[in-house]
Parts: sequence; C-alpha cells; structure tokens
Amino acid sequence: MTSSENASAWPDLKPTALLVLADGTVIEGFGLGAEGQAVGEVCFNTAMTGYQEILTDPSYAGQLITFTFPHIGNVGTNDEDIETVNMAATPGARGVILRSAITSPSNYRAARHLDAWLRARGIIGISGIDTRALTALIRTKGMPNAVIAHAKDGHFDLYGLKKEAREWPGLEGMDLVPMVTSSQRYTWDETPWEWSKGFGRQDRPEFNVVAVDYGIKRNILRLLAGEGCKITVVPATTSAEDILAMKPDGIFLSNGPGDPAETGKYAVPMIRKVIESGTPTFGICLGHQMLGLAVGAKTKKMHQGHHGANHPVRNEATGKVEITSMNHGFAVDETTLPEGAKQTHVSLFDGSNCGIELEGRPVFSVQYHPEASPGPRDSHYLFRRFADLMRENKQT
Repeated sequence: MTSSENASAWPDLKPTALLVLADGTVIEGFGLGAEGQAVGEVCFNTAMTGYQEILTDPSYAGQLITFTFPHIGNVGTNDEDIETVNMAATPGARGVILRSAITSPSNYRAARHLDAWLRARGIIGISGIDTRALTALIRTKGMPNAVIAHAKDGHFDLYGLKKEAREWPGLEGMDLVPMVTSSQRYTWDETPWEWSKGFGRQDRPEFNVVAVDYGIKRNILRLLAGEGCKITVVPATTSAEDILAMKPDGIFLSNGPGDPAETGKYAVPMIRKVIESGTPTFGICLGHQMLGLAVGAKTKKMHQGHHGANHPVRNEATGKVEITSMNHGFAVDETTLPEGAKQTHVSLFDGSNCGIELEGRPVFSVQYHPEASPGPRDSHYLFRRFADLMRENKQT
C-alpha cells in the first residue's frame, strides 16, 4: 500500500461540532441535527430509554442534555412519543450531546430518523463525545454553562463561542416559563396510551380540573384524564380569581423550567389564594417548588441536579421506595419548611426533598415526575390520590 493510499484509509476527520464550556474548555465532535449554535446549561440524563420524550419535555428549556446511555436514536422517532403540548412554543432541550453516532432506526413504531427529527425541531446535536468524562466533570464541578455549535463546513468563531458561553448568566435567576406556557386556555380529554389501541378519550368525566401550565407534559394530562378529569389548561399568569371562577374540583400545578423563585414572583400569590380556598391541589416538579415557596419555604440551586428515570425516592409515610423519573436543577430546601408543611418523600441519592403535604388541607406535591414518560410507573398512585381528595371534598 502506498503512502497516499494509507492516508486515505485513515482520514483525518474534521470536527463539525463543538461544545464550548464557560471556562474555555473546547470539546470537538461531529454535528447532527440542526446547524447553528445554542447556549445553555449542560446536564446529564441517565435514562436508558425515552430520549424523544426527554428532548420534548418543556422542563429542559435552557439546557443541553448529555445522555449517559451510548445508543441514542436506535429506535427512531414517531408522532406519539412527544411530551410538548404547546407546539408553537420553544421546544424543550436546546441541544443534545451523544457518545455514538445515530444509527438507522430499528423499531416497528419508528417513523423518522432521529437526525431528521432533530433538524425539523431546530435542536443542535454533537456526537463522538466521551460522555462518561463529561458526566464526571459535572459531578465534580457542577452543571456548566456552554455553547453547542454545529457547522457542516467545520468553520467556527471560537472567540465568539467562548465569549457567549462565558457571559451567559445561567438558569439561576431566570424565568423560562413564558417560553413554554400556553398563550390561551384550552381543554384536554386524551387518556393514556394502550397497547394496540393508542390513546383514548375521556367522555364521562367525574371531576372538573384546572391545570396551570408552567410547561406541562402531555402524559400528566393523559393520566389526569384517565382518572376521570375534564381538564382546562390555563396560562401560567392566570389569576386565582379566574381559576376559582371556573369552579374546579381540583387545581393542578405543572412542571416547568427555570428558577422557581423567579416564576414564583407572579405564581406564588395565586397559589396562596388557591390554598386558602380549600380546593384540592396537586403539584409536580416546578409546581412542587412553587407550592413550597407559597407556604414560606425557600428553593435552592442543586450541584448536578437530578435527571433520569432510575431515581430512588422513599415515601416517609410507608417506608416504601419508589423508582422515579426526575428532571430538576432546583429543589425545595427542606430545612426551611414551615410548621404545617410536612415532608413526605426524600431522595435516596442525596437526601433532598421530594414531596410535601399541608397538614389539615387537601394539598400535596412531589418533586419527581409520577407520570414518568419515560420511566417506571411506581408513582402513578399519586394521580389516584388526587382524584380521591377531589371525590372526598365533593362529598363533604
């Protein structure tokens, strides 16, 4: 073999994507998805399945997701495994970081290649990254701000990328809910997916529920509908007066992105009035954090956050352990919970607060995602608990 033949057999591949961290670290890789650049906070997700649901979760707004599982994209994408409800709003994750290149899909439900799906949604991706090393960095130093960039010609303004990553203020102090909430109210009646049947419809509702949309996921709405709820979804800034005027049997506070303390500036006054009304109230994730703020607790930024579908949580009342789906970078500071706000669930990874209930009131919330999608169904019972509270409240 001649020297020229040997050179062509081992080509020097030019990087077509960069991940530039705020400290100036530059990680080279190969681009996928949309071209361009996006700035955000880098987190890692440990789920082995459900990448499409994860990437469309509005709670990931402002973040770049590192998947620790190496084979992402192997089952393709479809039109059912999408968690974004408001398709006109900014999609969930700003970027995706992968170990391996995306292979051709192999699944009977696959309708589209992940790369084409990412391009259509404007999500920038990079592959060829040592995701284990990046995950170790996050666990040691915390979630860094970074810019992800993809250019097919491999030309980048490195100075500009470093400057943007360095100067981005980060998620702390940032209200991202306006990017993902609905602009007007709408109703929902779709029920959970069933094998060989697909999604159903709730045509005999028992309860009237108002869901406040801070970035709500579809599967939350489906599980509420599956418990007999007629659901009216309202924008994040809807007043307590407007909500209570709908005479709801229950009020739901949804998940969402960003710093809860910032969103709480307009959400907390509404939540306090809802609590005082005596209406059964259930919160998840951001809704949980803002319920904590509403009763006088404080929230805090986490070092590495919780992102995955395998997080163990202990139910303090029963002692049972639930394996849960999680996605949050902020948490309620359990040391600031006031009298009357009881801690109900605790993370077995780091001891952080994962649930509260108000003593003497039909109000409770959890930090994790009982609707899963992706993840196990250990916590579906919480939707039944909400329905039971509404049923008891209606009877009395």
